[in-house]
Amino acid sequence: MIQNRSEEQVESSKGGMQDNPLYFRCMTIVKPHHQIMDKMKNAKVMLITGASTGIGEATARRAVEAGWQVVLAARSTENLLALETELGKHRVMAVTCDVSEWESQQEMVKRTLERFGRIDAAFANAGFSKGSTFYGGEDKPDEWRSMVLTNVYGAAVTARLVLPELVKSKGHFLVTGSVVGRVTSIRNLYSATKWAVTGMAQAIRNEMAGTGIRVTLVEPGVVDSPFWDHLQKPSAAELHPDDIARAVIFAIEQPPHVDVNEIMIRPTGQPL
Repeated sequence: MIQNRSEEQVESSKGGMQDNPLYFRCMTIVKPHHQIMDKMKNAKVMLITGASTGIGEATARRAVEAGWQVVLAARSTENLLALETELGKHRVMAVTCDVSEWESQQEMVKRTLERFGRIDAAFANAGFSKGSTFYGGEDKPDEWRSMVLTNVYGAAVTARLVLPELVKSKGHFLVTGSVVGRVTSIRNLYSATKWAVTGMAQAIRNEMAGTGIRVTLVEPGVVDSPFWDHLQKPSAAELHPDDIARAVIFAIEQPPHVDVNEIMIRPTGQPL
């Protein structure tokens, strides 16, 4: 038989329940699945090349943290899959891609659109240096060819393939240049490739004027990353990949009428 209890007794009973941690677990409000899916569907999409390590990896982390859905593209499948699992396959997709190959980048863009349906930002970040000189030492024509195809041709192909999608979304194109794309670095074709990227970024910005697309050239100094695994660093001063990633997020999170065209970042004390 159910007995009527006084309000005082009821409140006393509630107090006892609230002291029990299980009470709070039961009272936790869980968002319906469709609300979570709708939020994901409306999230912006960023495509990052060279995303398996260094600046690209750090930018992917920051982008996911900021609510973006991210496509990770690089040649290192193993590293990409590990990062995809860590960041969450519901928000991130890994695509093995060699940016020096047109067909590989076509497949990258195709898979991005099949999965997410749009591209709101593209970060052409893939690049490397072997440090081969213009005079003296061993001839390394294959190294030179690979570096030019990755650093210059690869960035140009990324732009060519993603710009039509960025026009639709009034999105943002970013490309990794370098401090040595603004000052002359001796004994290295890499510096010349980054001078080419500087010119490319300016040309793309001029061509896309009036479309609503923003263009940002990111020019890092020395960054502590796998980029330097086989090279001599020019100074002890160095940045962390996350320092550059924060700058990328700063640029893409500006209001639509603000176009941050260039970001040059050196570690304090870097002489070049």
